[in-house]
Amino acid sequence: MISKTFNRYIWLLNTLLQHKQLSFEEINALWKESCLGYGTPLPLRTFHQHKNAVEELFGIEIKCNPSNGYKYYISTPGTLKNDSIRKWLLNSFTLSNMITAGHNMKERILFEDIPRGTEYLQTVIEAMQKSKELQIDYQQFYGHRKIYNIQPYAMKVYHQRWYVVGYIKELGHIRNIALDRTLEMNLLDTPFKLPKNFNAKKYYANTVGIYVNEELNPVKVKIRAYGVQIEYLRSLPLHSSQKESASKYGEFCDFEYKLCLTPELSTHILAMGENVEVLEPVELREEIKRRICLIYKKYNV
Repeated sequence: MISKTFNRYIWLLNTLLQHKQLSFEEINALWKESCLGYGTPLPLRTFHQHKNAVEELFGIEIKCNPSNGYKYYISTPGTLKNDSIRKWLLNSFTLSNMITAGHNMKERILFEDIPRGTEYLQTVIEAMQKSKELQIDYQQFYGHRKIYNIQPYAMKVYHQRWYVVGYIKELGHIRNIALDRTLEMNLLDTPFKLPKNFNAKKYYANTVGIYVNEELNPVKVKIRAYGVQIEYLRSLPLHSSQKESASKYGEFCDFEYKLCLTPELSTHILAMGENVEVLEPVELREEIKRRICLIYKKYNV
């Protein structure tokens, strides 16, 4: 369980992120009304201790502007925006903070469950920090158990599953391993060097999902969205390369991407149902059509 003091740090950071600039008196008033304050004031000395702790833990500096009524503000708001790990940690701690403080919220806030594999996170991170190989007893969904020796390069969470990506000696390639399919994991003494040209973001830059085929080149993908799916894609893009190319108000909107044609891309498009149509490339349009026909045959009995 997160300590009460740490919860206070998270509350202060979120309060300033939300309100932009606040005097100590305003912060104190909000604190007394919060589920952590319980109506008691926040001592000035404690406030400064929390302010310094936020900077130390998250690298976010809280400054005071004396020319504007001694308002406190976050001087480096871009730190969180540009650091996905810090942002993810803050969001996780914030939710845990509210549930712990609210007590009666535990049965009313539902999570997407990560079935298993989280018990290996610490070992994987340690291996990455020390540049040491991992030996993994792995059970595929379809196939036999295998022992892999992997040089862990990076980690990624996708659809409630944690993955470690790295060079697998037995395969001779960079591949992903799902931690929830791991039966046993051991940290080895065998060192490795992270390739200078490996960048996790670039590795996944042209793909949707977790599957990467290094032999594929990205191509222009164009889809047409209809109805409410237009706003869904605008608010939650299919991929970071998404851009709008054409639209007709109330009817459709075309979205373009730079992507590799993988099975996961087709699955994502199919999941959007009749509200999305692939315009190009032709091979992707034909693949979607082929899979729709297979689905139709299963139901046309």
